[in-house]
Amino acid sequence: MIRNLAAGQAGMTSNVFLIDGERTVLVDVGAGFDVVDAAREHVNAIDAVVLTHTHPDHVGNLDAVTEAFGVDVWGYDPDQKGVDHAIDDGETVQLGDHAYEAIHTPGHKNDHVCLYAPASGVLFAGDLVFANGGFGRTDLAEGDRPTLIESIERLYSRVEGNLTEIHVGHGPSVETNPLQDVELALQAARMGA
Repeated sequence: MIRNLAAGQAGMTSNVFLIDGERTVLVDVGAGFDVVDAAREHVNAIDAVVLTHTHPDHVGNLDAVTEAFGVDVWGYDPDQKGVDHAIDDGETVQLGDHAYEAIHTPGHKNDHVCLYAPASGVLFAGDLVFANGGFGRTDLAEGDRPTLIESIERLYSRVEGNLTEIHVGHGPSVETNPLQDVELALQAARMGA
């Protein structure tokens, strides 16, 4: 089961997804709210944290989570503060009961990855794409619109034909026609390039 622990939170936080099952994992940890208590409402233990990228709104609660649950943290760049283990492009990562493929998707931030489960069609998109054709900012450090467009194109080619839902870094998840939202994000990003 996938739950957004940040649903209803005010302030500058990312979504925080708790995926329980064989390997209970948090995808991103958010910032500025008690994510530890939110997680403990559903599970007693967490096996790992996986980060889509290391912007402060996605990692602000990292110290609290690692201290409370004694977990290691996986992300694309182990040189980033708090990241214990690297996830390489194309590597398989177990989230809950499913195997997810890590897809390196820079453009919003150099260490950005999406996580895609081909068997179920579920995608954790971080801040690459959002509902209704939104896409990640490129005006922050490490942001680059042409690189972001290439990443959306790469993601689209990987998930085309088998995308059932997208869990995004901000805003609502997409469970109806999710590929259309990726297409719209690609079109919108190209228009501003």
